[in-house]
Amino acid sequence: MTRRTDLPAPPVAPLRPHPVTSPQGTRVDEYHWLRDDTRSSPEVIAHLQAENAYTDAMLAPVKDLGDRVYGEIVARIRQDDASVPYRHRGYWYYSRFETGREYPVYARRPGSLEAAEEVMLDGNLMAEGSDFFEVGGMAVAPGERMLAFTEDRVGRRQYTLRFKDLATGRLLPDEIANVDPGVVWTADAGSVLYVEKHPETLLPYRVRRHVPGTAALDDPLVYELEDESLYLSVDHTKDDRYLLVVGAGHDATEVRYALASDPALRFTRMIAREDGHEYYPDHFDGRWIIRSNWRAPNFRIVEVPVGLEGDRNAWRDVVGHRDDAAVEDFSVFRRFLAINERSGGLLRIRIHPWAGGADALVASDEPAFTTRLDANLEVDTDVVRYTYTSLTTPVSTYDYDVPTGERKLLKREPVLGRFDPADYVTEYCWAGARDGTRVPVSIVRHRRVARDGTAPLLQYGYGAYGLSMDPGFSSARLSLLDRGFVYAIAHVRGGQELGRRWYDGGKLLNKENSFTDFIDVTRFLVREGHCDPRRVFAMGGSAGGLLVGAVVNLAPGDYRGIVTHVPFVDIVTTMLDESLPLTTLEYVEWGDPREAVHYEHMLSYSPYDNVTTQDYPAMLVTTGLWDSQVQYFEPAKWVARLRRLKTDTRPLLLRTHMEAGHGGKSGRFQRFREIAEEYAFLLGEAGLGA
Repeated sequence: MTRRTDLPAPPVAPLRPHPVTSPQGTRVDEYHWLRDDTRSSPEVIAHLQAENAYTDAMLAPVKDLGDRVYGEIVARIRQDDASVPYRHRGYWYYSRFETGREYPVYARRPGSLEAAEEVMLDGNLMAEGSDFFEVGGMAVAPGERMLAFTEDRVGRRQYTLRFKDLATGRLLPDEIANVDPGVVWTADAGSVLYVEKHPETLLPYRVRRHVPGTAALDDPLVYELEDESLYLSVDHTKDDRYLLVVGAGHDATEVRYALASDPALRFTRMIAREDGHEYYPDHFDGRWIIRSNWRAPNFRIVEVPVGLEGDRNAWRDVVGHRDDAAVEDFSVFRRFLAINERSGGLLRIRIHPWAGGADALVASDEPAFTTRLDANLEVDTDVVRYTYTSLTTPVSTYDYDVPTGERKLLKREPVLGRFDPADYVTEYCWAGARDGTRVPVSIVRHRRVARDGTAPLLQYGYGAYGLSMDPGFSSARLSLLDRGFVYAIAHVRGGQELGRRWYDGGKLLNKENSFTDFIDVTRFLVREGHCDPRRVFAMGGSAGGLLVGAVVNLAPGDYRGIVTHVPFVDIVTTMLDESLPLTTLEYVEWGDPREAVHYEHMLSYSPYDNVTTQDYPAMLVTTGLWDSQVQYFEPAKWVARLRRLKTDTRPLLLRTHMEAGHGGKSGRFQRFREIAEEYAFLLGEAGLGA
């Protein structure tokens, strides 16, 4: 980005020392005053608006570029697109967009795709008058007449449960606020189970039962979670026979089940909670099919008759544990089991016949790809629906015929204009980390971009919660690739690309491995000629924001700039505050700072606490005022401290989306505006702003 002589003065947050106490002593937080849980303090709002105005002024030289990039992104999208319909209980369900509209229309057709369309929800009509809108979850009752759905009009993930009579189109007056998005129906379609959120921590903690048309104040309590390390949800088995109440954390699960046809809904605990034991059940033909990591760190799949699930001597392996592959998901069919497994760092699909015989892997033609089980809601079929994507191939929906092995392409997400996958090259390689570990890296570039050490690089990473950052296509990313950028995903420890050991290698007291892996991948890509060492950029969001925040404290000279979304950067203060959402739930991920060893460890890498007097890369930091996962004041305080201590003149920009939460703005075109602004920032800093 060209340096200007008429730069506006950046906002300066006043210093107001505030003690943050803990069993390990007291730290001083000079920007604690930026925290306003009501989001109504005139001083705080004015500061955030001043930061936005400063960001506008600093990005003015690349605004036209951002507008062009936005135009390119929108021009590649088929605006009147629709999802691939899937069949469930005699109806074909799908969603579709209309040209120029922000939100999807959710619809169905009875019997066949030639039948008349029934619009269930029109997000565009529902969003009118709201700055933010999102449909959280939808569930059609048995009998196909009544729809339960949840909506969020703030962005704080506090959903409201509502009901619609699909036969008449009438919305019922019922409105139940502050619930989780998921909801399930009983077999008689007379009531639903929903999960109430705690009014302070926003953690889902109570399951209640509601009869549509009655007062919510009378809703009976079905179950209350007392273990704050678990996240409560409701679900049902694929055959709709059982309803499930699931308490799941990062390293433990406890499930209760009841017959969906039982008027009393008498729930039975499946397997008592044990530290380190995660299990996820489904039901088929009188037996449980359970994905479990008991004595199987990479998970196995077992079967056991209903009622004997607590007796592990009665478990029988269906898919045994493997050291070289992790079982991530499965779907039950009458004649086989479809399994999502991760092997060689990539997500694949394996078919396991119930009657014996060899397993089959669904084929791929590229070195780096992602195959994922899609909507498979029916048991009595030999066809498996899945999606395929890579860094060069748009998301493609297939039906796989198990007896014949035939793959039928149903749809490839359209990319309008002159896009040709053959114009791009993807690689999957391994970078050596400083401790000798090999770290997988997914790379994509335009075919005309030479591997001669001259290309700018955008490197992305996450590295937490065992979430794997799979290589996938982005039509928006073409605006970077076509201008000469190389894009790489560093699959650092803390994810689960290489199984449970990969996750354990980047969590708790091993967290530094995530940061050093990311840096070592950068240095590998520079050394191998993939990029220009003077034009390397990093990107990460949420826990990935912690990653790049720590990286720029450790190795600021390796990066020309960073973009970070809703970054989790004040980890010690947040993990000391049990009133914040997710704090107690995440002790098993980051550690409990009430214990000295974890406190000192988190303090050693916390991006906010380790800002120092040194040069930093150019930085664009984004947040949402209504974010319930990473509160807006973390990045706001981080930027304030960086601005006071950094010794360089590179831009440091904070963009607060005043009507958004953790996922950014809600409309599809609004989100494209955000991406275009970020790309314009990167292109400007890379010297490609013309």
